[in-house]
Amino acid sequence: MTTHGNWRKSSYSGEGDGNECVEVANSPTHVAVRDSKTPSCGTPTVPADVFATFVDGIKRAGEEL
Repeated sequence: MTTHGNWRKSSYSGEGDGNECVEVANSPTHVAVRDSKTPSCGTPTVPADVFATFVDGIKRAGEEL
């Protein structure tokens, strides 16, 4: 999976907390995740459909609060 230059943060990452979040990079089949403070450390990669299900669950949980 090639991710160089494809890393992005959440649109909710503003000033102050902007350097303390995760970044994601995706290919057609997988999504890689890394810590923005230590980008050279491990980068777990999961299938894109699994990551989409994870994100949808987070969104639903946020709506319930």
